[in-house]
Amino acid sequence: MLMRSFAIRFAGRALAVLALAGATQTLAAAQLSDPQAILAESDAVRNPGKPFSLTVTLTEYTNGKQTDANALQAYSAINGRSGQFRSLIRFVAPARDVNKLMLKTGNDLWFFDPASKASVRISPQQRLLGQASNGDVVTVNFAQSYKATLEVEENIQDGDRQTRHAYKLALKSGAADDTYAAIEMWVETTTRRPIKARFFSDSGKLLKVAFYRRYREEMGAQRPTEIVIIDGLNPNLVTVMRYDSFVPRDVPDGWFQQDYLPRFQPE
Repeated sequence: MLMRSFAIRFAGRALAVLALAGATQTLAAAQLSDPQAILAESDAVRNPGKPFSLTVTLTEYTNGKQTDANALQAYSAINGRSGQFRSLIRFVAPARDVNKLMLKTGNDLWFFDPASKASVRISPQQRLLGQASNGDVVTVNFAQSYKATLEVEENIQDGDRQTRHAYKLALKSGAADDTYAAIEMWVETTTRRPIKARFFSDSGKLLKVAFYRRYREEMGAQRPTEIVIIDGLNPNLVTVMRYDSFVPRDVPDGWFQQDYLPRFQPE
């Protein structure tokens, strides 16, 4: 009887340990595949966590031939209250656009023309150049603006036609003034690197497809330095957005005030 009682107690403890281990593994698996966490980790790959500046070059191609280009200087910093970025964009080329400014703060996007000294509110959906919209060139943490669900785990081809194993996330907009109503995003399972995204309008129309490419070390992490944007209807219309010269820097809060735009002086 003593041996039987000991065996029962031992078996009970063993089952409890196995149950606890199973619950721990289930929790770990749930955390690994939590779509909102995956999206936030992907944001951290794209964007530095500290204030920074960089240069953005946009080049438009039609049927493989360059048709237009511009260059921008971007200054970005996270708003500690919202977790979303604020961005000041200065146009540096072509000559006709030099020193024009675009400011993204909260839900507002402003355009300032030094010739008229007027600031006007603009839409993030408005086309800036080629397939790139105003909302594409400001720094954004998708996890702060979109609700993510995990659709599937699958193999896809990246922008260099290499096979990657990825989570496919479905992102739904939380506000009418978000640049896109919905996004499909593929994030590599092992690195959390964004690989590919498809962007949709309110009506469900495919607006564009983007591939995140040319990863290199920038501000302490491997980040995409090129985004190839392909028109949703005509694949012969392509815009390439290139990032260069990532620099950590203090960005004064005053730069993110709409009434400061007329006084901004480029460095």
